[in-house]
Amino acid sequence: MATTHANTAALIYDWNEKERTGPLLRRAPRFVDESIRDGIQSPSVRDPSIEQKMELVRLMDRMGVQAVNLGLPGAGRRAQEDVERLLRFIVEEKLRITANCAARTVASDIHPIIDISQKVGVPIEVMTFIGSSPIRGYTEGWDNERLKKHTHEAVKLGVDHGLPVGFVTEDTTRSHPKTLDVLFRTALEAGAGRLVLCDTCGHATPDGLRNLLNFTRGVLRSMDLEETVELDWHGHNDRGLALVLGLYAFEWGFHRVHGCGLGIGERVGNCSLDLLLLNLYLLGQLDPKQHDLSCLVEYVEKISESTGVPIHPSYPLAGRDAFRTATGVHAAAIIKATKTGDHDLADRVYSSVPARVFGRKQEIEIGHYSGRSNVIFWLREHGYEPSDELVDRVFNFAKSQNHTLTTEEVKAVIAG
Repeated sequence: MATTHANTAALIYDWNEKERTGPLLRRAPRFVDESIRDGIQSPSVRDPSIEQKMELVRLMDRMGVQAVNLGLPGAGRRAQEDVERLLRFIVEEKLRITANCAARTVASDIHPIIDISQKVGVPIEVMTFIGSSPIRGYTEGWDNERLKKHTHEAVKLGVDHGLPVGFVTEDTTRSHPKTLDVLFRTALEAGAGRLVLCDTCGHATPDGLRNLLNFTRGVLRSMDLEETVELDWHGHNDRGLALVLGLYAFEWGFHRVHGCGLGIGERVGNCSLDLLLLNLYLLGQLDPKQHDLSCLVEYVEKISESTGVPIHPSYPLAGRDAFRTATGVHAAAIIKATKTGDHDLADRVYSSVPARVFGRKQEIEIGHYSGRSNVIFWLREHGYEPSDELVDRVFNFAKSQNHTLTTEEVKAVIAG
């Protein structure tokens, strides 16, 4: 007799869609992966080898990430060599992903980008940045005239050499509107085609993001550039809001959002690019023809392996515990769903993320919160006959412990 599978979607009431009056996003989302630039600025990471960086860029391209920041060539010879090798790699492998590079608003940072682009014969978007907040200006002894001069010269240098230029205001979310107005206009008049609004210190709340976006649109509208200049959002996670703000940025109309695999980066890190992709997939906002997320877990694992940053056990999707439980109530429901043969039901009865879509599966363990069903399921999954005597022995041992049992511990109990 054939197994009848439930319509899992019909069994979930989705409050996320309640009162939605229009499309979630104005346009298809685009991403900038900062893992091998901002990501490796974290004081706790090691700089991946060039081979590891190539592997990461290949995975980014496979996932449908549109752009990658290859580094800051102005940092020195090694950075320049890595950027050139990575750019050649993109060309040789015919990857779809495009390249950009970070640069301070000084000629010595921009010239290496121009040189690399000319050597390889491929344009690199110059992402030239300058600190714009009053607290930074006070600390550095900068005034608006100096900021304006550096902005004009840097943007013009890139544009005059035929490169696309994005103008990046560091600490935008704490910058005064008068300063931003001057700098935005200066950059755009010099030929910048993109403004990158940065939450460099992780200061913004959703209200702050919306207010800043509305202000920036007002500047563009006054220059009749609202339809031609693109906007990027670059967020950090100091308040734990980076992922939420990345989603809002897309919903409210930003063209691109930046992020890093595993959320690595300065201090507490950037928006987790993998979780941004995961959430947009779950919201039905990614075209499967453009975004292959079957390698999303592999991408996170490669980020971890190449940078030395461990994946926290409870990290969503890629964490060891993401689909693993030893709690009796949870396990009992998953076990019942599994017995129906309906993998989707088993995936969704105690999870909002379908594990099997991403190459993971539900795991039932045995611990001090477990019920007898955990023990029976575990024994059967590992090839043991769950006799009453054996179940009792493992169950009683688990209740006497203060942790989830390892496979070796359970086998030791079984061996007697």
